Amino acid sequence: MLDLLKELTETNGAPGFEKAIRAIMKREIEKTGANLVTDHLGSIFGEKKGSTADGPKILLAGHMDEVGFMVSEVTENGYLRFVPLGGWWSQVLLAQRVHVQTKDKTYTGVVGSKAPHILQPEERKKVYPMKEMFIDIGANDKDQVKEWGIKVGDPILPICPFELMPNNDTILAKALDNRAGCYTALNVLKQLQDAEHPNTVYCGATVQEEVGLRGAITAPYIMEPDVAIALDVGVAEDGPGGNANKAKLGKGPLITFLDSSMIPHTAFRDLIIEVAEKNNIPYQVDVMLGGGTDAGKFHLFKKGIPSIVVGVAARYIHSHTSMISKSDLENSAKLVVELVKALDKDKLHSLLDY
Repeated sequence: MLDLLKELTETNGAPGFEKAIRAIMKREIEKTGANLVTDHLGSIFGEKKGSTADGPKILLAGHMDEVGFMVSEVTENGYLRFVPLGGWWSQVLLAQRVHVQTKDKTYTGVVGSKAPHILQPEERKKVYPMKEMFIDIGANDKDQVKEWGIKVGDPILPICPFELMPNNDTILAKALDNRAGCYTALNVLKQLQDAEHPNTVYCGATVQEEVGLRGAITAPYIMEPDVAIALDVGVAEDGPGGNANKAKLGKGPLITFLDSSMIPHTAFRDLIIEVAEKNNIPYQVDVMLGGGTDAGKFHLFKKGIPSIVVGVAARYIHSHTSMISKSDLENSAKLVVELVKALDKDKLHSLLDY
């Protein structure tokens, strides 16, 4: 399965430009024999029916988009100005390589700026602003950029090859936020092929999460779920200067108790913890006021649906390079599969009994 994660991460898919990722998701869903369901924004899911026709409908969703940029201007000298698609901290950008995607071809560029040798002393003390950066693709002038087919509106993505680190557990790649969630959704769908469960499960991924949880608004209308789980990543704080009581790589999947977009349904949260402990699956608790996930929109669908985030700790997200644990990925899929087996109509009713 790591070959699949490698393909997912090395394939480009900025918000609004998820077509190539969607093609991978479609191919893998079709391999399981699940019914394909989609919305009109591009979100895609595989429908897997269980043993009970009227059992709960469970939505399991990663998101296909990764943070990137868009060409906003081509200068007379052939440099590209750009704007962010998703949240970026400008300090991580300088001198990084990027792909500029046109309709027919991909070009390599580098994020440039004024050389540090000529910065004024007061400029050196500040974080260099993104609006003053540019992308150098080696063009001679504006006309050559046009000749190459590069234009305003084209997406720009980070470059980072996939690598399994020497400990055989840490994965280094771009776009793990949130191809890790896409991978988990597909992994769960494959594991459910031969599993007995009383539900109808929708495994897949949304679009445009990084620019406002947009696919999460439309996707639930496909299946009108009874419960929803956003499969995403959380922030690992296990580096030097981090918080020793916060999320770490290799210590199990993250169950989010709070983020800026949602307080999860407490009875649903408690059920997931019960399932984890019953099946000896390690887990971690995530409480963070910054950031949000698709669950922030899922839980507000129509009359409201119990929702939560299950994910993995990740280092250096929203940059060119990120890291997660392979064992966390495996355990997150295991946790979700066991939850699907455990949830039935009676348990759903108990969740909704206020």
